[in-house]
Amino acid sequence: MSPARRPGPVPRPAPVLLPTTVIGSYPVPEWLGQLRNDYYQGRISQAYLDEIHEMAIKAALLDQERAGLDIVSDGELRRDNDIDYLLSRIPGIDIPRRDKADYFDYYDARVSSELPGLGDQGLGLDADFRFIARLTDLPVKLSLTGPFSLSRRISNAAYPDSADLVRALARLLSAEAARLALAGARYLQIDEPFLAGYPEAVELAIEAINIVTEGVSVNWTLHVCYGNRYARPLWAGHYDFLFPAVSKANVDQVALEFARTGDDDLRLLEQHQWDRRLGLGVIDVKSEQVESADLVAARIRRALRFVAPANLAVNPDCGLRHLPPQTARAKLAAMVSGAALVRAELEGKGAEN
Repeated sequence: MSPARRPGPVPRPAPVLLPTTVIGSYPVPEWLGQLRNDYYQGRISQAYLDEIHEMAIKAALLDQERAGLDIVSDGELRRDNDIDYLLSRIPGIDIPRRDKADYFDYYDARVSSELPGLGDQGLGLDADFRFIARLTDLPVKLSLTGPFSLSRRISNAAYPDSADLVRALARLLSAEAARLALAGARYLQIDEPFLAGYPEAVELAIEAINIVTEGVSVNWTLHVCYGNRYARPLWAGHYDFLFPAVSKANVDQVALEFARTGDDDLRLLEQHQWDRRLGLGVIDVKSEQVESADLVAARIRRALRFVAPANLAVNPDCGLRHLPPQTARAKLAAMVSGAALVRAELEGKGAEN
């Protein structure tokens, strides 16, 4: 008889005012990248790589807890990047050669017939969630790369209309999201890093996002940025392309980058009467300069001119993958301290009233 499974910690709720979190990814230690390359070259086993990933995730979680974050992630440290981790697991996607150097893309992924269902095993993200959820009593957020962005990396020979590939991917992701909800996930995020490069496709992307979220009762965040490959943006511009289409998205929150681009786009929230939550990017992940707590607080105060305090969450612009670990730790500590400054101000005003 197998031993009884120990229950994980009971998650404590995030604070009502200015909860702090990450977008998802955390710095990848150099040794992890080297060992992952060893796996692709057949020099270490899958079981050994799994142990290595678990050790790295535990360290990333400890960093987040010590920084004082309210909602944590597994650092996405099992993922080579935000595209390949899912492409390699989706049934019906052919990847002729899977061995590679760490982080390089599967540029030769293709689909030659309509995608089948997930089957009983799913994509395995529920196992990723269960692992981290057992380690902490903090709420855990897990991300899904959005169907539109996934479709940009697939050569389509199956669907006459490329939009149908996006919709098919969305249905698969929705099934996986349902598995995650069943596993206990309460915070899920859809990442659409390619959308800024294809603003003409925003209506299709939002339609697909609604397919993903339909019937899955969790707290949904949609994250849209300008890309973060090797700590460089892939595109430039403003979030005008996202509005008003994003108002049709069945999500609870949008998480957008404001630290690097400034707060000019905050006006869009007022202009289009966005009355849901905003994940405010206050940390520039493309710079190694560490923000001060006062600078973070100033960025939050500016956003409060457009967003009600109860609707504001605080996060970095994007993932922390490409920052040195010590820089990421310092930036998260500054973010938490800056949010605490403004939270104290808001609570003080509430006490006065």
